[in-house]
Amino acid sequence: MEKVDLRKAGLDRLIAGPVLFAEPADRHTSMGVGGPIDALAFPESREELARLVAFLGQQRIPFLPVGNWTNLIVRGGGYRGVLISLSGLRRLTRSDNPDGTVLLEAEAGVALSELVNLSQREALTGIEFCAGIPGSVGGAVRMNAGAYGGEIKDVCNSIQSLTTDKGIRTLKRKDLPFAYRILDLPAEMIIIGAAFCLQRGKGEVVAATVRDFLSRRKDKHPLEFRNAGSIFKNPREIPAGQLIEQTGLKGMRLGDAQVSEKHGNFIVNRGQATAEEILTLLDLVQKRVFEATGQFLEPEVKIIGVP
Repeated sequence: MEKVDLRKAGLDRLIAGPVLFAEPADRHTSMGVGGPIDALAFPESREELARLVAFLGQQRIPFLPVGNWTNLIVRGGGYRGVLISLSGLRRLTRSDNPDGTVLLEAEAGVALSELVNLSQREALTGIEFCAGIPGSVGGAVRMNAGAYGGEIKDVCNSIQSLTTDKGIRTLKRKDLPFAYRILDLPAEMIIIGAAFCLQRGKGEVVAATVRDFLSRRKDKHPLEFRNAGSIFKNPREIPAGQLIEQTGLKGMRLGDAQVSEKHGNFIVNRGQATAEEILTLLDLVQKRVFEATGQFLEPEVKIIGVP
């Protein structure tokens, strides 16, 4: 697709939030890389989002939703179309179920840390595994985020979705095809919110578990450098980081892109890395591991845009 100029499309008349044109992605991605986005829109409600998505669908303008930008790499050529930030969808409510469980209903832009903090305040258990995962609800549900034996699928009760043809719909847990690190829904379906079913617990136990998980992350993950979280999904047989380290790739560097010296399944930006350096290093790790072990490492990060 040729680069399009969306300045005359009237996007800023569809939503109250800002619309940024030719916006550098490196200002937003957790990795700190990425070229210019044709348009970056910030709807402030699900109604604005629905109006914007309907317009883009009618005009056949490519678009993608983005959350906390933490599991995303934008190529150096940027993105042709509209990226829609869901950060303005921040509603979070609690309700008590007759069976004694508690339902947390969160819009897509709510940070996972908010859910964890609320669970600590209210002595709710089930979502402690999200402690330290730097994402938001929409992205976490889409990728079935997980850690330390827990996954979003374990606590997700339902989601609310938006498509250009069917509008806003609620999908119950039984209709959600969760798999390892993915909720297998159509690419054009935007997750605008989710409900999580938690159990009542003991406040001191919930808090202790959260502290433990945060401590483990601090010890094992390279939080001192910009990164996009785990680069590869774990194969069934052995963790990706272990395969990478066994292949002797820990610490490998290309410019300012480096396989973390702390954890093999992280590629970090040591300062001025480019998207091309990071993706070239990712491809090289993938190739070397396959040659050495026969294991194909599937990227966990989402890669978008043009070279």
